Amino acid sequence: MITRSDLAFAYRKGPIVPPQHVAQQQFGTANMQAQQQRAEAERREKMRRIAKNPTDRNMPDGVEDMCIGDGVARYKELREVERTLDATMMRKKLDVMDSKHHSRASRYGTMRIWISNTVENQPWQSAGMDAEAFDFASNTNATYRVKIQGRLLDQGDEGLEDDELDDKDDDAAMDDDSAPKPSATPKPFSNYFTSITIDFDRAKSLQPDNFTQIEWKRPEQPNAKESTFSELEFERKADENINITVNLHRFQNPEVFRLSKPLAELLDTDEEDRAGVLMGIWEYARAQHLQQDDDERKFACDAKLKALFGGQDSFYFPNLPQLIKPHLTTLPPIPLQYTIRVDKEYNSPAADSGKIASEPTIYDVQVPLEDPMQPLFQDILRRPDSIQTLQEIQRIDEQLVLLIGAIGQSKAKHDFLTSMSKDPVTFIKRWLSSQKRDLEVLVGEATRGGGEDASGEEWKRGGEDGVWGSDVAKESVALWLARQNIKTH
Repeated sequence: MITRSDLAFAYRKGPIVPPQHVAQQQFGTANMQAQQQRAEAERREKMRRIAKNPTDRNMPDGVEDMCIGDGVARYKELREVERTLDATMMRKKLDVMDSKHHSRASRYGTMRIWISNTVENQPWQSAGMDAEAFDFASNTNATYRVKIQGRLLDQGDEGLEDDELDDKDDDAAMDDDSAPKPSATPKPFSNYFTSITIDFDRAKSLQPDNFTQIEWKRPEQPNAKESTFSELEFERKADENINITVNLHRFQNPEVFRLSKPLAELLDTDEEDRAGVLMGIWEYARAQHLQQDDDERKFACDAKLKALFGGQDSFYFPNLPQLIKPHLTTLPPIPLQYTIRVDKEYNSPAADSGKIASEPTIYDVQVPLEDPMQPLFQDILRRPDSIQTLQEIQRIDEQLVLLIGAIGQSKAKHDFLTSMSKDPVTFIKRWLSSQKRDLEVLVGEATRGGGEDASGEEWKRGGEDGVWGSDVAKESVALWLARQNIKTH
């Protein structure tokens, strides 16, 4: 129970102050948020300035009449050559990209996978212990260690017959502690898979470690240490044989999908990537003359396309990625069955250790390989020297924009002075009338047909005593500029 004396003591002590580390944490969070807001404001301001930068590189009309020589005509010819060259390069680039897509053949290699396990501290391994009896006082833990290894067979191995290949690799595996021999140019086993899961054929409650699955996933960072390995190994507790299934999810770039039945019948294939599906439907619709004349993006649906798109009569090609999404499913994993044997009858002593090793189980798995033409296409499309050339061209274009802007201002001055020299009186009257009209618009007093009378004394004076130096004009100009800034933001 709180008494008055306690309240008085609390009042004398003052308000409760939060701990110092909490205050520092709050200050750090607020400071970080303020920095992020300033960075975002600076980025928007920079983008706004870039958007307002001039980009016109065309020579103003009429400049050739003021210049001596054919410099303006030659500049226009160079601009036309540049347009033709840009169009040609873009068309060739699109042709290369189209060839890159059509030349992408399905290439597969044989991945040989060894699955083996070793056992330790099993009941039949312990001296003086009855394997059929329960010994609760024993401090030993029966364990097993499973090793999954794999390597891509080279072209020489692929040329052998199946029986010869099995004998060759079986002998190699047995000679080297049941492990595969590395190839001349080894590639990490993990490079060919996006994830590996190991499912145990046993209820979770019966597992000593209370688990039923082991999973590895490829990290998002391609250079991560966890994404590169040539073998996968894990250790668990058990003194009984266990059946496991190793599920291998193949890595494919671009990702290949399993097609639905109507889409597979249309494209005559069961598996394809997203770009291949779009290109196949496009080519089919063009071959069947289904493209509409009034809108080239619109295609009519025949019987096969109606079965594919739910019976609709037509579709727009930009909507095709969403239409095909229900017809694409992820490829199923490759299942590898293996039995972890811990019994004495199956295992045999290893050659160089006291552990007990069983014979490996060998699988041959088909994995997709990289197209050797892809690096060549990539080098053609994105060469390092071409990037430097484009940056240099961009700098020259920026200089041209500034020069063209200076030429435009010089032309405006030339036109101003030329017009004034031909009829000074009429030019001055027309110019003053235009100035009066501009002032009326800024002040908000403009009417239809206004600005004709600009013969007052205030229009003949300049500087601070002129009409543009008055307080009304300054306030109107400031208000107009403020409105323009609000619109841009």
